[in-house]
Amino acid sequence: VCFSYPGTEKMILNHVNITINPGEKLSIVGLNGAGKTTFIKLLCRLYDPTEGYITLNGVDIRNYSREDYYRLFSPVFQNIEVFAFPIAENVSMKIPEMTDETEVASAIREAGLEDKIYSLPDDMKTYLLKIVDENGVDFSGGEKQKLALARALYKNAPIVVLDEPTSALDAIAEQNLYESFDRMIGDKSAVYI
Repeated sequence: VCFSYPGTEKMILNHVNITINPGEKLSIVGLNGAGKTTFIKLLCRLYDPTEGYITLNGVDIRNYSREDYYRLFSPVFQNIEVFAFPIAENVSMKIPEMTDETEVASAIREAGLEDKIYSLPDDMKTYLLKIVDENGVDFSGGEKQKLALARALYKNAPIVVLDEPTSALDAIAEQNLYESFDRMIGDKSAVYI
């Protein structure tokens, strides 16, 4: 695969060839600007290669519908958005009637956010942000990353993608998160920077 951003000739990725087997964990390490996040976005099909192709089980991913392909991934990107609705729906990314609160609670616990959530007066029903509810809460950068990890765990897709998932965490939280990666990911395929 080769990739350059539209309007530029500089190749960000040049003839990258990687095979990831089911259940395999792949770490991507490199300097800032080396193309790590670009690689992840290509893998998730947020971008298409400039040259070459990416296959899943031997089929070019451009032959899959985007909706079906996106279902295969539980990504945690560097930039995390929170929405002005309750924490449970921020984790499930579904309406309340389609949110399994038992699964939300499990994802919150696995992501290390349980103490924070259950210290709030309305726990999982607490609104994020104060836009809709004046009693809404704002999360720190580290808490937002844990929320994004809880989303990925809740989604339970076969491929987990973690793009610098600890960049906003303190050293102790970072160590705890890395120690629990294998347990959280289990037998899923995982790619993380």
